Amino acid sequence: MEDVHVSRLSNGLTVLIQEAHAAPVAAFWVWYRVGSRNERPGLTGISHWVEHMLFKGTPAHPPGMLTRLVDRLGGRWNAFTWKDYTAYFELLPAAHIDVAVRLEADRMQNTIFDDQVVGSERTVIISEREGAENFPSYSLYEEVEALAFKVHPYRQPVIGWKTDLRLITRDDLYGHYRAYYHPANAIIVAVGDFDAAHMADAVAGAFDPVPAGKSSSGVRAEEPPQEGERRTVLRRPGGATAYFLQAFHTPAAAHPDVPALMVLSGLLAGFRLLPFDGGTGGRSSRLYRALVDGGLATDIDVGFRPSIDPALLHISATVRTGIDVAAVEKAVDQELMRLHHEPVEPVELDRVKRQAKAQVVYLRDGVFRRALALGVSAVVDRPEALSSLAQAVDRITVDDVTQVARTYLVERNRTVGWYVPDPAGSSRESLS
Repeated sequence: MEDVHVSRLSNGLTVLIQEAHAAPVAAFWVWYRVGSRNERPGLTGISHWVEHMLFKGTPAHPPGMLTRLVDRLGGRWNAFTWKDYTAYFELLPAAHIDVAVRLEADRMQNTIFDDQVVGSERTVIISEREGAENFPSYSLYEEVEALAFKVHPYRQPVIGWKTDLRLITRDDLYGHYRAYYHPANAIIVAVGDFDAAHMADAVAGAFDPVPAGKSSSGVRAEEPPQEGERRTVLRRPGGATAYFLQAFHTPAAAHPDVPALMVLSGLLAGFRLLPFDGGTGGRSSRLYRALVDGGLATDIDVGFRPSIDPALLHISATVRTGIDVAAVEKAVDQELMRLHHEPVEPVELDRVKRQAKAQVVYLRDGVFRRALALGVSAVVDRPEALSSLAQAVDRITVDDVTQVARTYLVERNRTVGWYVPDPAGSSRESLS
């Protein structure tokens, strides 16, 4: 990968280092190949809970000291868990980035799992889950995911099912930590205003002494092909807003169809380079014009996150008050059929490619986003995947877009969900 130094320590730790001298700051990330994908029924949400525990201190850095140290240096730090990974980061003045290196090496192996703290975090996480449940769009997403996947653990919510969160023990958490938090299951990404050789030495000095750990058992579950449309209707009392969501099975990140699917997503709702970004150019996109400008929805989104295993492309809409969800679904279907039967105009395809190029350029402006992009690519595909993505997107043709639309955006491959508010206050559907 151009100007990215890729190496591997003797304990299996993968290290990606990139110099960036536009500003005197640096980002340091540790990515662990563990998320809800690696959980089994009864222990859902355990990866996210372990993420919380890594902020509770080590013998060398007692609770609260880590945050005070980062704050005193003028930095920020945080973490997040997703289906394929858990990631931790620090953004600091470049002169102090070695502090982040030492902190992450310490908590990789020495995090304290205190019984009392585990109990208090249980309350925090259940409260977080209940807060998410207040949003019908979140509940609809969970329902569709669980229906779309019959076998693969992608069907499980990252935050976990509440019934599991009530039963997970301190020993469960510590065992999960020991199984997945070790160098052979991690990727370091460092980007910033430093000398690459100095950073490599700092990483080696801090992480080389950490034992490699045992190889984590892989995910053996393979989702069988979907052979027919699946549907769900979620009803709740109160409220006036309806939601629409449909999901199509798509291939893993390393599959050659992924760049074309990213372009297709861009045509529908604006191109999105990073999985957690909003798309750019959304107001000129097909679904925005058809649904929002058309008065059927207040907003639309297309979510496509390349993943380690085959996952889903989501199309969602917030239905405008007074509009039937069926009208929104019909309008979405019409736009998808256009992609099946009408070649995309070259000028429209070029507009999406320009959006992609602009986002690649934007990555170079900040060390945080650049490190984020490198880390995601390395976990779900390979370290060099990011550098080749822009060229792959630029090579996509009109025929490529038509081909992936006809392959993946088809009725037998989709799961459809409606959220319909029940103004009468009854959540029970009539059977008559």
